[in-house]
Amino acid sequence: MKRAIPALILSAAALVPVWRYAPSTATATTATAEPAPSASTSTSGDSTVVSGPTIDTEKGPVQVQATFKAGKITAVRMLQQPDHPQTEAAVPKLIEETLEAQSADIDTVSGATITSDAYRKSLQATIDENDASASSSDSAAGSSSDSTAGESATRTVAGTTVNTSKGDIQVQVTFDGDEISAVKMLKQPNHPQTEAAVPVLIEATLAAQSADIDTVSGATITSDGYRESLQAALDARA
Repeated sequence: MKRAIPALILSAAALVPVWRYAPSTATATTATAEPAPSASTSTSGDSTVVSGPTIDTEKGPVQVQATFKAGKITAVRMLQQPDHPQTEAAVPKLIEETLEAQSADIDTVSGATITSDAYRKSLQATIDENDASASSSDSAAGSSSDSTAGESATRTVAGTTVNTSKGDIQVQVTFDGDEISAVKMLKQPNHPQTEAAVPVLIEATLAAQSADIDTVSGATITSDGYRESLQAALDARA
């Protein structure tokens, strides 16, 4: 009988882990898709700074920040880029082409296809965001137009960029109501004849109040490009 007692105690001890066992209450987690990245906008004086979305590539993330002023891209900065020699060599070329083209319609840099593609995507997002912001501002301005009825509205319009054999030409026109009050060259060839011709062309424009002005002697190419860009600005005014 004395030997049976220890055996019973050992049997009971062996059952203790079974009695103390509790089933797991952990629950499975479900992964949710991250929202698509979007551009963010801030203002600095009369400029709008837009940070594009981060584009993940096999080389590394790419993110572009663009500064806009009066609808023009005035600066581009890389917030993120792959730490790779080909990327470092490609970025200055991509930025230079962007400022010249004033769009994301730029060529791929040889040897940096992945970076070029991601750069264009992030850049295009900044352009789309700036256009959307500008449209919202125009709508807000339009809703308050009744309160300023009878007052002459001042508006600045940039003409198209005209490519010539001497270089790019782009004219910006300021209208006071229907009158051309100022003309500014946004782009012009770096050439002595062009520099001498531009003041003459502007003076003639303010006098004629149209693009029907004479060619400046010795600057035919510049004069033709000027008139074409000017006419585009006049057409865009309407």
